[in-house]
Amino acid sequence: MARRPVLPPQEKAKIVLSVLSKERTAAEAAQLSQVSEQSIANWRRQFIDSGTEGLAGSEKTSAPPSQQEQKLRHEVRNLKVALGEAYVELMTWRRVGSHRGIPSRTSS
Repeated sequence: MARRPVLPPQEKAKIVLSVLSKERTAAEAAQLSQVSEQSIANWRRQFIDSGTEGLAGSEKTSAPPSQQEQKLRHEVRNLKVALGEAYVELMTWRRVGSHRGIPSRTSS
């Protein structure tokens, strides 16, 4: 079986976000993307650790980041994690509300 071409980091991020937001399971995402569930799990870990940059893999090679850049990257990483958690929580509450017949202020 031929190996599928490497997906760009943006595409991997979309797949990971669909799994994190529970739009689809890791198994469904793997089947749709024609990759293994292990790949999805690896991408999820890389995305949580480093955002889209973490999904770039070995495509990116550069000089080591400065201390200020490291500090900012750490802060951005923490903010991305917090934003991702808030998004997942929001989507969960919307689904709970829709199942109970509670209208959302943001839905029409």
